[in-house]
Amino acid sequence: MNTIPTQQKTILVVEDEQYVRESLTAYLDDINYKVLAAENGQVALELFRSLHPDIVMTDLRMPVMDGFALVEAIAAESEFTPIVVVSGVGAVDEAVRAMRMGAWDYLSKPIVNLDELQITLERSLERARTKYELERLRRHLLAGTLENETAFGGIVTTSARMRAIFLYLESVAPSRQPVLISGETGTGKEQIARAVHSLSGVSGPFVAINLAGLDDVMFSDTLFGHQRGAYTGADRSRDGLIRQASGGTLFLDEIGDLSPGSQVKLLRLLQEGEYLPLGADKVQYSDARIVAATHADLKRRMEAGTFRPDLYYRLCSHRVELPPLRERPEDLPLLTAHFLEKAAARLGKPLPVAPPELNNYLAAYRFPGNIRELESIIHDAVARSGSRILSLESVVAAIGSDLLVPESEASAAGRCPVCLFGGKFPTLKGAEEFLIAEALRLAGNNQRLAATYLGITRQALNKRLGRAGE
Repeated sequence: MNTIPTQQKTILVVEDEQYVRESLTAYLDDINYKVLAAENGQVALELFRSLHPDIVMTDLRMPVMDGFALVEAIAAESEFTPIVVVSGVGAVDEAVRAMRMGAWDYLSKPIVNLDELQITLERSLERARTKYELERLRRHLLAGTLENETAFGGIVTTSARMRAIFLYLESVAPSRQPVLISGETGTGKEQIARAVHSLSGVSGPFVAINLAGLDDVMFSDTLFGHQRGAYTGADRSRDGLIRQASGGTLFLDEIGDLSPGSQVKLLRLLQEGEYLPLGADKVQYSDARIVAATHADLKRRMEAGTFRPDLYYRLCSHRVELPPLRERPEDLPLLTAHFLEKAAARLGKPLPVAPPELNNYLAAYRFPGNIRELESIIHDAVARSGSRILSLESVVAAIGSDLLVPESEASAAGRCPVCLFGGKFPTLKGAEEFLIAEALRLAGNNQRLAATYLGITRQALNKRLGRAGE
């Protein structure tokens, strides 16, 4: 194997035989571990308490303090430090005893398969990382309070669902594992990605790219860069975005649009931290944290064979799905006020007063473009407004007839329509009167909104109301 850990880990090697200890130290140093060595359990326990290694590998039979006592002591002091024991060939009972005392895995002595050694250590470290993250997440969610409110300062919301997402992200952001953000267009995926970057505590920059429309060559050149002479016109070397994001976060937007070839290259980056610039023959390594976003259903694309399962599961180390704006009705008044102030400031206009009907119109709209569409609607309304009272004309025109039935009403819509008329089939006149009355009720007696629900003009509604009063 040639996998090199992207972040150096410290391992405590406990072995009484000097030759074996020195051989293990040399090999582990070659694969990028920082090695602490001890000849018995007593020395090892002192090193453990003072230097706090990431992982411990210990022999079981040693003088002064054997491996069993060491395993028991370390397990009692740290539940998140993996311990790998080395037992003699055929001494399975010793390994089982050590596992019961707190060891995580074991290897047979002598160690001749170095690949097996490396895999065992990496597997134990991954298990420890997962165990620690789950415990931190559990405690964080139970506490229910954000430690870093400012990271989400740019996101306007009072939604309980959004708050739960914030708590989850604050807990997992320091892990450096990939984060996949899904949600409809305009739900704020890049803002969430920037919050993850802020919470990660990294010193490097936030670098974003939209992958939609990139073929394999453009993908490789943009992300990995190229060497001089890599292709016609490449008269000088160029660093890719991965290099620019070193020590920081690389945000890959619309990852569902990646071609199969580009998916393979990205998988290599996620699995091994490796990439190859165009025209280069030397592999380079990246420590950038990957955050990806998509509006597509990646699981459905994976099942259809257009998105690689191994890449999907790599990206899903941590995953959040942002709710659409129509499922966050409590945020509409806040967002509307925020965008009114923002638009007035940008346009150099006095802040207009929003008429009471504005919230009724917005609450009835489906918002296929979500928050981004709401901002555009409000900006256009402020731009067109010629008085201190915000005009609703452009809002009404933008909304059109794409209106929602309130959730409580939608659940009742499953009933038999004839039951609404006392079990009798209605006349045309009776059905019309019923529909007009329901539309007015849903619209809070706002005739213009009721007419929109019905798909007619306000004047046509007035005529029908006049006929009904005769």
